[in-house]
Amino acid sequence: MGGNNKQVTQGKTFRLGILGSGKGSNMVAIADACAAGRIPAEVAIVLSDVENAGILGHARERGLKAQFFPPGKFRTKLDEEAEKNLLATLERENIDLIVLAGFMRILKGEFLRVFEHRVVNIHPSLLPAFPGLEAWKQALDYGVKVTGCTVHFVDQGVDTGPIIGQQTVPVAVGDTAQILHARIQEAERELYPECVAALARGEIKVQARQTIWTR
Repeated sequence: MGGNNKQVTQGKTFRLGILGSGKGSNMVAIADACAAGRIPAEVAIVLSDVENAGILGHARERGLKAQFFPPGKFRTKLDEEAEKNLLATLERENIDLIVLAGFMRILKGEFLRVFEHRVVNIHPSLLPAFPGLEAWKQALDYGVKVTGCTVHFVDQGVDTGPIIGQQTVPVAVGDTAQILHARIQEAERELYPECVAALARGEIKVQARQTIWTR
């Protein structure tokens, strides 16, 4: 499995479980940062609710353990059996941090209780502005001059968890939704590995809604 070639001399290797539904560009950024030593962790498993998702192909190209899991009968969330099976898989892999990389289902309830403050996501806006779907289009339609991306802990709401890090992206005259989204994605591929690395090093503390970087 990719990442196992990284030797850890003291203690156990920090293990990431990555969940995604799409192409997997953020997974690639994080996996490559792990392989390069910029994140002191290994990608233990990549899981997708879409059987032919690009994220699984990118993971397998890197020699990572990659699996499809049936999400169940609902369109926007996991059913009870699917959640139970996903939890069992992640616990079996001794996952320290769950990284959502374009995962299109809402995680709630028991899942977030088991992995409290151990599930992170990246959102393509400067939260709390423009939560939900197509945030880059929301920002463009609203006429803001600056947008960006936000890495945050996942809680019981939608895009409402404590903010770990943010990076700004300017909105240029003449931007289309596609052009702006591509610029935000570039920022995501910088910010997400940086935040995951800080979490792997134990540098992020949570106090109520505040996160404190202790480096």
